[in-house]
Amino acid sequence: MSQGSVASAPAFAVQGASGASAATPDVGLRGLDITFELKTGEQHCAVRNIDLTVSPGEFVSVVGPTGCGKSTLLNAAAGLLKPSAGSVDIQGAGLSGLNAKAGYLFQADALMPWKTAIDNVAVALEPQGVPRAEALKRAQDWLARVGLKGFAQRYPHMLSGGQRKRVALAQMLIRDPQILLMDEPFGPLDAQTRQIMGNLLLDLWAANKKAVMFVTHDLEEAIALSDRVVVMSAGPAAGIVGDFRVELPRPRDIAEIRTEPAFHAIHKAIWASLRVEVQKAYSQGEEAQPQ
Repeated sequence: MSQGSVASAPAFAVQGASGASAATPDVGLRGLDITFELKTGEQHCAVRNIDLTVSPGEFVSVVGPTGCGKSTLLNAAAGLLKPSAGSVDIQGAGLSGLNAKAGYLFQADALMPWKTAIDNVAVALEPQGVPRAEALKRAQDWLARVGLKGFAQRYPHMLSGGQRKRVALAQMLIRDPQILLMDEPFGPLDAQTRQIMGNLLLDLWAANKKAVMFVTHDLEEAIALSDRVVVMSAGPAAGIVGDFRVELPRPRDIAEIRTEPAFHAIHKAIWASLRVEVQKAYSQGEEAQPQ
C-alpha cells in the first residue's frame, strides 16, 4: 500500500451537511421528509429536512443510531420510497419511479438458491436484453474480478458467507451502475472477512469510481472506506448532525489505515458527535423504531 505520510495530512475537516460540490451531484436529497403510517393510524416521521449530496466518484458513508433512518435514505435514493416532502435528484434530474442508474446491495443475501454463481451474476443482464452467451462471458469475468473464478458452477449453499457476498457484489457491478447504494452489505460477516471485502470494494471502486452511499453501524469501517462520513441524529424525525471529510490518502488498506494517528483523530471527532445520538436513542428506546 502506498499511503504516504498519513500523520502529515489533515485528519479531517468538518463541512456543511449538504456536502456541497461545484459539480452536479449524482445524488441530491433536498429538504427530504419521509413519514410512515403505523398500524395504529399514527404518522411516524422517520427523517426530516434532510439535505445531503453525493458527488460523482465520491464515497459517502452514513452512520447513526439504530432506527435513525439510514436505510430510509438509501431507499429514497433508490426510488423505493416516495418522499413526503422535498425531492430526490439524480444527476440533476428529479427522480420519478425506480432509480435505473443505481445498483443496490442489501445486507441480506438476494441470490437465487436454484442458480449457480455464474447464473446469479449473469441474470442481472437479462433486463438489458444481453444474449445469454455474452452474459455468461461477462459474468465469468466479474467472478474472476471478485476472486471466484473457480466457483462459477457452485450454488449459494455451497459458498461461504463472504463468497456469497462477492457473488452479490459482482451481480450488482456487472450492470455498470453509475451510483452504488449499499445497506450494511458486510454486516453479517466476521471481522476478518469484512476487512477482505472492504479492501475488495475499495479496489473495484478505485478502478472506475462511482458515487457511493454506504450505510453501516461500524464507524471504523465507515472511516476506512469513505471520503465523507455523515452522522444522523436519533429518531424519530432524524436529521443530519455532522458531516466529516476523511482526508486520509488513498489507496488504503482497511487493517493498516486503522493504525494511523490521523485515523484515530477523526474517529475521536466523529464519535463525539455519534455517541450523543446513540445514548439519546438508547434512552428513548428508539431501537424499536422502523428504519
